[in-house]
Amino acid sequence: MERCTCDDSPGLESRQAWQWGVCGDNLKYSTKFLNNFLGPKRGSKDLRARVDAHNTHVGIKAVKSGLRTTCKCHGVSGSCAVRTCWKQLSPFRETGQVLKLRHDSAVKVSSATNEALGRLELWAPARAGSSTKGPAPRPGDLVYMEDSPSFCRPSKYSPGTAGRVCSREASCSSLCCGRGYDTQSRLVALSCHCQVQWCCYVECQQCVQEELVYTCKH
Repeated sequence: MERCTCDDSPGLESRQAWQWGVCGDNLKYSTKFLNNFLGPKRGSKDLRARVDAHNTHVGIKAVKSGLRTTCKCHGVSGSCAVRTCWKQLSPFRETGQVLKLRHDSAVKVSSATNEALGRLELWAPARAGSSTKGPAPRPGDLVYMEDSPSFCRPSKYSPGTAGRVCSREASCSSLCCGRGYDTQSRLVALSCHCQVQWCCYVECQQCVQEELVYTCKH
């Protein structure tokens, strides 16, 4: 991004750092950009706003937790006589895996008014038959307000997964929601033995092969 310069941590703007092409990830700028992108904060008495703000904060902390110092050595015969260091974020996949684990253990919340502060606070719903509210979510917990609808069966949210094509190795067990899957054999025509002809087109033969198709049971 044009306005996102390198991290301005001490020592990272030295002539040597630029000579070696080192540029630290600017977490300060990205956090500011995120806050502007999300727009002005809504009232503290809006439960949805409180949930969104909490989850945004969890996401930012997850990214910051992956910030690490990376160094590169320069010197004769690989010695580390001179070392250039910069701040670098973890690969996005690693951050995504952290958030996926937190998503899988997310906490359902409702709200209660803190009379002293005059604002809503997030709490786990009271257990059945109890009037006592549950514990507050921890700072690192992702939270949600409503249970997700089931996408396994037809509903106003989803046509369901019956008849969906799936991969036996990768997705049938989860996509078919435990109902199992049917296996069908079909013949498929494919282009094969292709050759470039002068000039200038590709000429192919048509080959027929058998393939197995897996679909979720009804």
